[in-house]
Amino acid sequence: MKVEIDAVSVEIAGARLVHEASLAADSGQVIGLVGPNGSGKSTLLRTVYRALRPSAGRVLLDGEDLHGLTAREGARRVGALPQETVSEFDFTVAEVVGMGRLPHRRGFGGPSPEDAVGTEAALAQVGAAHLAGRGFLQLSGGEKQRVLIARALVQRPQVLVLDEPTNHLDIAHQLEVLALVRDSGLTVLTALHDLNLAAAHCDLLHVIEGGRIVTSGPPGEVLSAGLLAEVFGVRAHPVRHPVTGAVQLLFDRLSTDS
Repeated sequence: MKVEIDAVSVEIAGARLVHEASLAADSGQVIGLVGPNGSGKSTLLRTVYRALRPSAGRVLLDGEDLHGLTAREGARRVGALPQETVSEFDFTVAEVVGMGRLPHRRGFGGPSPEDAVGTEAALAQVGAAHLAGRGFLQLSGGEKQRVLIARALVQRPQVLVLDEPTNHLDIAHQLEVLALVRDSGLTVLTALHDLNLAAAHCDLLHVIEGGRIVTSGPPGEVLSAGLLAEVFGVRAHPVRHPVTGAVQLLFDRLSTDS
């Protein structure tokens, strides 16, 4: 499914947080948003999973305005892992993941055998099948993150929105989760702090600063030393991964006299 963010602006409490952002993600692409803290990445993603309505502009799914869909229709097309998820009730892991099936249930019907099978498969995908009977609130941060990714996958969306999906994950699970996302065949929009992970796993990157997309393109073209000094305030030394050939970055401080 193609996603188009068309001149989207977001204003909250009189402050404009996103300014006329435009980008497109073709079906099956993994699109990364990178930028400093507070640059507007999460705010822009929230318009794609309908947590925020744009003040101006549109989000289109195969040409159809996302915010014109019903909540159920939208949830069947877009799955999301927000940056912060709060759960006050200690549901089991299987129950939390099963909530991703709600958009597919009719009326007030309970879980179906298909829901149970999907929940089990999604937990296995993220390496968390052994957690199914545990209480969600008892999990570590990394375990919770994997469970929430499973919940987004069991929703069977066509578009997946991930806001810092590697938070709390050790390096092995970071690589496993991003490989899973890469291989899912879904159209993916993700915000990532780790520029090396973004470079290795995204088809295109959009750099956001001050609520504006300042540059876009393939990682090897976007992650230049000059841009990283200007936007992130660091000195970067691009190198190539010896196996994959993907651009990777070595960093040091940008001295004040350079």
